[in-house]
Parts: sequence; C-alpha cells; structure tokens
Amino acid sequence: MELLLVILVGAFYSAGIYMMFRRSMVKLLLGLLLLGNGANILIFLIGGITKGKAPIIKPQNTEFLEVYADPVPQALILTAIVISFALTAFAIVLLKRVYTTTGSDDLDSLNIQDLDI
Repeated sequence: MELLLVILVGAFYSAGIYMMFRRSMVKLLLGLLLLGNGANILIFLIGGITKGKAPIIKPQNTEFLEVYADPVPQALILTAIVISFALTAFAIVLLKRVYTTTGSDDLDSLNIQDLDI
C-alpha cells in the first residue's frame, strides 16, 4: 500500500510540473492542483498508515493503552484541502477575467501594455 502511494506521489509531482511548464494558464492551474494533491498524499504517507482507534484517553487511564491513529497529519491534510479549494476558486475567477480581457489563455501572448485597465 505504501509503495503504491509513493508511486502516486511521484506521478502527481511529475504530472504537475509537466503541466506547469505548458503555455496555457488553465494547464498551469491544473499543474498546481496536481502538486497540491501530491503534497497532501505525501503528508498522509509521512504520518504513517496505522489502523487504530481515535486518540481518546478514558478518564481512569493516564496513557494510551492501544494503537491509535495520529490525528495531526489528517488535520493538516484537511486544512490543505480547504486552502487549495479557496485558491482554486480564486484562480478560476482570475483566469476567466484574464481570458475575457485578453481573449487568450496563452501566457506568452499576454502583454501588460496591451491591456485596457
């Protein structure tokens, strides 16, 4: 299972960097999303895959007696997903505005002097 996730992280990173090198702004955004998802899976993988109970200590115990799942990587991934959703929503609106203003999504054809702002 861990080897499959390592391969998936590598595939996400390589596809994301490949997409970011394209000339289209949409492909740049998709590459950024792939990099973000690869980072989320990497955090999940580094946190360790353990099947266990929730880390809740009963009042009569002073320490964990059973195997538990670490909640910190899961909380980091959840936060990263929310932030990437907000970033994606903002970037889509920004890309739509640039496309309606310039008529193109090609990064090489954008010139700041041609824009009527």
